[in-house]
Amino acid sequence: MFDKVFLQITVELLGGFISLLISVKIIGKRQMSQISPFDFISAIVLGELVGNAIYDEKVTLTQIVFASLLWTLLLYITEKITQKFVFPRKLIQSAPSFIIYKGKFDYNIMKKERLDFPEIISLLRTKDVFSIQDVDYAIFETSGNLSIIKKLSGNPILTLPIILEGKIVNDNMKYTNHDESWLLNKLQTMNIKNVKDILYAEWNANDEIYVQMFYE
Repeated sequence: MFDKVFLQITVELLGGFISLLISVKIIGKRQMSQISPFDFISAIVLGELVGNAIYDEKVTLTQIVFASLLWTLLLYITEKITQKFVFPRKLIQSAPSFIIYKGKFDYNIMKKERLDFPEIISLLRTKDVFSIQDVDYAIFETSGNLSIIKKLSGNPILTLPIILEGKIVNDNMKYTNHDESWLLNKLQTMNIKNVKDILYAEWNANDEIYVQMFYE
């Protein structure tokens, strides 16, 4: 009995280990870098599926592998959907937001992101910022990190992505003080007729646009 139990655990542990390796390979590095709350929870669930099942005598190796690979498939499908469609991406991942804009806290954004001042001040300190007077812009990223643009002796340059994979990022366009018509006219002066041909475009506070086309 003793040997049988340990043999079962060994076989199931090896099977779970292999299935996790396959899962990590399929899901990719994004689970570890730029992790979002959804990624964090999904990684925990995947680990729990394998970890708890190993010590349950009623669960077989086949069931462990099936459960882990099914969860991986769901994550993979979700990732592909969020890459292709804007609304599911915003629903699951949310979007970066300005906690500090032009040197001022945006209290409405703070409440929306459920952030309080001690949290923000702590995040600022991790960026070697100890006073809001040293900050022009602070962007709360989807990963929970804070990106800082500090005040300089000259004018700070704010840069925002405004086109991603052929789609206009309206959440960022509102900070440019321009509308979509302005952007399209700007692109026409650059001999670009279709937004869908653009892989990445960014705007800066000097009203300059950098564009990279697909397959460029």
